[in-house]
Amino acid sequence: MIPGPRGPMEAPGGREHMIRRARKLLGAVGLVLALPGCAAFPAFLPRGGEPGRVERPDAPPEYDYLVGQELELEGHLDEAFAAYLRASEKDPESAFLLRKLAEVAARRADLDQAIGYGERALELEPGNVQLRVFLATLHRFRKDYASAEAVLRDVEGNPIDAEAALLLYNIQLEAGELDAALATARWLVAREPDELRARFAVAQAQHRLGNRDEAERVLREALGRGVDEIPVYDYLARLRREAGDPDGEIAIYRELLARHPRNQEILMRLAEALDAAQRDDETRAILEELEREHGDLRATMRLGFLDLKAERFDAAARRFETVLGRDPRQHEVAYLLGIVRRRMNEPDAAMAAFERVPAGHERFVDARTQMAGILERKGDYAGALAQVDIARQHQAARPLDLYTASLRAKSGDFDGAVAFLQELLAESPSDPEVLYNLGVIYGEARRSDEAIGYMQKVLELTPDHAGALNYIGYTWAEQGLRLDEAEAFIVRALQARPEDGYITDSLGWVYYMRARPLIARGETAEGRALLERSIRELERADELTGGDPVISEHLGDAYFLLDQKKRALELYEEALGMEPRETEQPELRGKTERLRRELGVK
Repeated sequence: MIPGPRGPMEAPGGREHMIRRARKLLGAVGLVLALPGCAAFPAFLPRGGEPGRVERPDAPPEYDYLVGQELELEGHLDEAFAAYLRASEKDPESAFLLRKLAEVAARRADLDQAIGYGERALELEPGNVQLRVFLATLHRFRKDYASAEAVLRDVEGNPIDAEAALLLYNIQLEAGELDAALATARWLVAREPDELRARFAVAQAQHRLGNRDEAERVLREALGRGVDEIPVYDYLARLRREAGDPDGEIAIYRELLARHPRNQEILMRLAEALDAAQRDDETRAILEELEREHGDLRATMRLGFLDLKAERFDAAARRFETVLGRDPRQHEVAYLLGIVRRRMNEPDAAMAAFERVPAGHERFVDARTQMAGILERKGDYAGALAQVDIARQHQAARPLDLYTASLRAKSGDFDGAVAFLQELLAESPSDPEVLYNLGVIYGEARRSDEAIGYMQKVLELTPDHAGALNYIGYTWAEQGLRLDEAEAFIVRALQARPEDGYITDSLGWVYYMRARPLIARGETAEGRALLERSIRELERADELTGGDPVISEHLGDAYFLLDQKKRALELYEEALGMEPRETEQPELRGKTERLRRELGVK
């Protein structure tokens, strides 16, 4: 009979004794036995044989056990199971072998079979605590909480030991039996009063029951017993955070820092709490200390995020480059570096950063879409399409389909773009986004009536569609037609999306177009009032978008009409510096040159 576990722990030397005994037996039949994990194991197999094919009916069970052990280590679970089964059939009274069968069955995701073998093993060794905990774990995987609990309790109804109590506690939490979990946690505290895990169990149960104050009291009590302080303070901080008390959370970490001054991990936790509370100056001060004193890469990364948030793009780029130089696997940072470089109007550097995001990363599709946007802005529509196609291969998404159609149209393939969208529309006849994009493509082809027709179909399906409302309103404004209706449509669009900078630009442009005829007729006061409203909206649009060449040109036109020509020139030149598309702003360069000559600017 193979020696197996006896009582709470394996018999001293039991498994090792079994292996030594098996080695002698195997040596006696002329085989070379490798220790677990040794590359010499193929000596078990005949030349050209398959794992598990060496069967020796006359060999003792130790032989089959060790064959199974090696096969299991190699990942051949089916063959390992067969070998353990042969050993068990030779020694049917071995609880140890039955447990091995249960373990492999569980790894093969056959819980019913695993539990069957586990229960047979427990019948042979009912006092084996490790076996009971193992079997209870199997019941837990099957969510048979009652069976798991029965295995973990003794005849008096108490947990069989501390490990069993901890598993029982977690099962009760998982089952939502919070009062029972609290009782088990208190039993654990009575059993091991100086163990942090017992106090944590009580605190967690109280927390789950909604008794945050009691949970905090238990944790504070634990601090007085000489336990590891940092996890306790972390839990206290979490309680404050979940209670919506960021100042309390920050105070907890400051209290801990007073006990462990300049501790790197505590400083980082404090910085994270301050960051969550949007206390940027304090966050930055701590992160800069971590960066300066410890060279903490996490601090450098977080400072880069703060720099990006504050639009300190040069500083953000430097920090992100530092992070990537030390850890090229920070692909999220590579993506953010691309965003920063794009905001700095450095398209080639942005492309290089986005290229660093590998396929399979959650930012890969976003990175390829950003690259498409850069290429589109350069007028390289074929290159942009190629990037969108790569993105679509990795993620099916309607926005990517719509972007594909837009790029086809911009590349001159109007018919192909329309046909592509019509196919999508055939699949979803009431999809407002497909109709909207059809309208946009017809508009870009200077077929305004058809464009507006599609937008009106969108509004029939979705009356508050901000994009369609804005499109119709802006189109009328550009044509100088139906300006009162145009304003009403754009105001409705802004009610749906009040922080949209491009819709805000449309409203500013409507005011400009209404001011022009008034100024031309000499109605200066009313015209100037509308121009001032126009400038307020356009400046807000510029702020909301972070800068756009069309908005800068619109602002320049408004200032020009106000006869502030120097300011108008500054804005035209700003627009030119953003590499505008010639098709969208065909008059920008000409009127900039004329104004330069008029003002005598070289």
